[in-house]
Amino acid sequence: MIQELNERSRQIFRHIVESYMETGEPVGSRTLSQRLRGGLSPASIRNVMADLEDAGLLFAPHASAGRLPTDVGLRIFVDGLLEIGNLADDERRTIETRVASEGRSLEEVLTEATRMLSGLSQCAGLVVSPKLDKPLRHIEFVGLGPTRALVVIVTEDGTVENRVVELPPGMNASMLTQASNYLNARLVGRSIAAATREILTELEQNRAELDQLTARVVEAGLAKWAGGSEAPTLIVSGQSHLLGDLSVAADLERIRRLFDDLENRRDLVQLLELANEAEGVRIFIGSENKLFSLSGSSLIVAPYANSRDQIVGMIGVIGPTRVNYGRVIPMVDYTAKVIGRLMG
Repeated sequence: MIQELNERSRQIFRHIVESYMETGEPVGSRTLSQRLRGGLSPASIRNVMADLEDAGLLFAPHASAGRLPTDVGLRIFVDGLLEIGNLADDERRTIETRVASEGRSLEEVLTEATRMLSGLSQCAGLVVSPKLDKPLRHIEFVGLGPTRALVVIVTEDGTVENRVVELPPGMNASMLTQASNYLNARLVGRSIAAATREILTELEQNRAELDQLTARVVEAGLAKWAGGSEAPTLIVSGQSHLLGDLSVAADLERIRRLFDDLENRRDLVQLLELANEAEGVRIFIGSENKLFSLSGSSLIVAPYANSRDQIVGMIGVIGPTRVNYGRVIPMVDYTAKVIGRLMG
């Protein structure tokens, strides 16, 4: 549709959209006449605005007000007129430093990534990772002291995750090794969900050749992982940024529904399926969104992959439709690539 507009129409349309993304306010013909070069009169601009409104690209929020872009208009702008900026070297270094994985679990890395995106974009940061139901390559208990151990799990696709478990008094390094060997013999090549019930039954019936303390550690490790492996993981940071752009009560109700959907992890399966279909940044504007009751907001997300180039999750931001797409898109894209490198 952009190609069908003449230069004057594109110029006026671009100024209206850019002004909306900067201020969130309607733009009138008199204001545009003062800003545009070429000496266009307010009457000429009104005629062009009327044509753009008839084409479904603009609308008037009030009878005597200026114009705002529709969701279709924003989509046309993003696809055809948006100039996407490049991240500066210091911005890339900031992202790499903030998302560094040394000494942190995958969950901690993803949480920090959402906080960083939220702060840089002034939107809510969001990351989704799939449930841990893939076949395992290795599991190990690593002692952290007399009362705690780290359970490290490596899946066949190269994903590494860990959890801290509490140890019963009297545990030593050889018992942790025995617990690791016991679980590796039963879990390698299988998912935790598939093997947990069988292992727990074996422990209850005392068929396992484990002493009581080691059996308790095995049970604790399975419980820690099974409890978090039944559903995709959703991490959201910076929801308060969504409250700063509200103008009417309807906006507040929309954000309330969004918070409710995020809290209940609604539509995560669809979001993960969307990630599996994506090859780069995906942008959903306003009424295009079918997830999280997001009408009136924009979702900008990018998938991240593991060491085998298999997409395992997605990260991005949720914000108002007037979000600074040109700045946020490369930010989300680069963060997803950094996470993918870390997972590899």
